[in-house]
Amino acid sequence: MKAPYEDAAVSDQAILPVRPTPQTPPAVPPAGPELTVVAPTFNERGNIARLVEKLDVTLAGIAWEVIFVDDNSPDGTAELVKQIAASDTRVRCLRRVGRRGLAGAVVEGALASAAPYVAVIDADMQHDETLLPRMLNVLRGGDVDLVVGSRYLDAAGLENGFSPARKAASQFANALGKKALKVEVSDPVSGFFMLRREVVDRVASQLETTGFKILFDIIASQPEPLRVKELPYAFAAREAGESKLDNRVALEYLGLVASKLSRGLISPRIIFFGLVGVSGLAVHMTVLLLSTELRFSFSQALAGVTAMTSNYFINNVITYRDKRLAGWKLLTGYLRFCALCAIGLAASVAVGTVLQSHGVPRLLAGLAGAVSGAIWNYVSTYLGVW
Repeated sequence: MKAPYEDAAVSDQAILPVRPTPQTPPAVPPAGPELTVVAPTFNERGNIARLVEKLDVTLAGIAWEVIFVDDNSPDGTAELVKQIAASDTRVRCLRRVGRRGLAGAVVEGALASAAPYVAVIDADMQHDETLLPRMLNVLRGGDVDLVVGSRYLDAAGLENGFSPARKAASQFANALGKKALKVEVSDPVSGFFMLRREVVDRVASQLETTGFKILFDIIASQPEPLRVKELPYAFAAREAGESKLDNRVALEYLGLVASKLSRGLISPRIIFFGLVGVSGLAVHMTVLLLSTELRFSFSQALAGVTAMTSNYFINNVITYRDKRLAGWKLLTGYLRFCALCAIGLAASVAVGTVLQSHGVPRLLAGLAGAVSGAIWNYVSTYLGVW
């Protein structure tokens, strides 16, 4: 039998206070970057390391990061960025597969940032990265939302990087773009700028993801005019790679201007779709002229199918380049396109016939029918094919 004091001893021992083990206070994680530099890339492998080196020197003393938004470059741009990022935490890679376009790359890069300030710069070394600290200081002051690097405020702004033809095209684009903006900007199509991140956040869903003129779109899409300051810089010659600018970019910009001037009523894609439709009409008439020996009904059907086929493949390459179909989807998309456009043709005939029966002149009735058919073709193929 246990002695009474034995249980008491155990009980007294059980209620002795346990002294906590001293713990090291958790480390406070370092603050995130103050500035995110977004650099859209496509086949820019030869420029990546050099740009990182330049940013390292220029942004010394600033908490910064660079996000290379790569459109799945076949030259291995993304792979090189990841190699550099493995030893430099300030470097990030956002590789996009199945979507293309500088505008979309800029938007995605900005939305991937948590920094209060976002800069956009080309990876081709044509922008003066030494201007970035000055841009940042302007924004830190709190009186400006957007700082634009302008080629038109420097005497040599366009002399080194532009051919005479491209210089003239850029000046025309600027003059046209100013008509759609709510603020005065000398270079609204500049690809070199810095802004407060919330400027992009609040209009991201309204921005076009195709084309190159993202700055113009950001300014024109704001519900209230932005506070803008421009700083001069000289546009330099490309160090490596090839320019991505072509005639299609100019058409995309014209479409974007038309969209903003019409308050979104005219989509940039509609303009491309309409131009492709005009080319289809030319194809249709050419086939008719070349098949005069055949019965008219057969020639008309052959011309219609040929024009429809031409329209489909051109739209797939140009109008919907960012959603381009390939492989089996290219064939099934073609069948859906033909079926939907056949309905559009029937609607065009029906509308024109009804209007003419009510006394509308023949040409005007035909035009109204063609417009209604074109609207059907655009909307239905956009939803049902691409």
